[in-house]
Amino acid sequence: MDRSHVEQNERILNQFTLQAVPFAQAPSHSAEDSLRLLLETAGVRSSDEVLDIACGPGIVSCAFAGVAQKVTGLDLVPAMIEQARVLQAEKGLANVEWRLGDATQLPFPDNSFDLVVTRYSFHHLMEPGIVLREMVRVCRPGGRVVVNDVTPEPEKGAAYDQMETLRDPSHARAVPLPELLELGRQVGLAEIGQAFYRLDTSVDALLSASFPNPGDAERLRALIRGDVGVDRLSIQAYERAGELRFGFPCSIVAWKKPE
Repeated sequence: MDRSHVEQNERILNQFTLQAVPFAQAPSHSAEDSLRLLLETAGVRSSDEVLDIACGPGIVSCAFAGVAQKVTGLDLVPAMIEQARVLQAEKGLANVEWRLGDATQLPFPDNSFDLVVTRYSFHHLMEPGIVLREMVRVCRPGGRVVVNDVTPEPEKGAAYDQMETLRDPSHARAVPLPELLELGRQVGLAEIGQAFYRLDTSVDALLSASFPNPGDAERLRALIRGDVGVDRLSIQAYERAGELRFGFPCSIVAWKKPE
């Protein structure tokens, strides 16, 4: 494991230990429309054994567990797994289990799951292609691999990354949709579905659940306010009733692993 990966894992651990509770409680992360769209695009079935990588507070894992036979949620951050167990108990789900682990070295044998999914994780990865290869490895032949993440327009990606790093120092780089599709082709996957939505939020609500470096919150506000009517950041910022808001541009891509 190289030093850059170790350092990035440390940033993720620091940020998401702090963010665990507010992340779990943020209404936008549990929005029914986006979760329903994810389940539909993934084509989850009652017979499926599902792996949710970078499961965070278990929102996606528990949504899939409402349909699938069994779900395993894996995350790097112990505080997130604690929140996931709380959510599982609240929902009374017996078909979910939790594991601590690194997405670049999944602690599972080859061909272990019918469906392997991850949401809002690729932008934290130094090398998302390595994680996608691991997702393919643990997926059974004929199974599905699904990635759901923020995908700014390619020509606006650098500006988007500047903005998001101000909010969350563990942000690495958002992967634009054409690049994400190419990563799938490189590992031999066949695309079977796409979906797109905007995750709308207010800047105040977002910052209340974030832990930027000193001074960066105001830099972020100024950057987003200056983008209203411009959209250099690919977030369609706007003001409503004196509130500064924007939408994260999110894509879902589903692939099939060859038989």
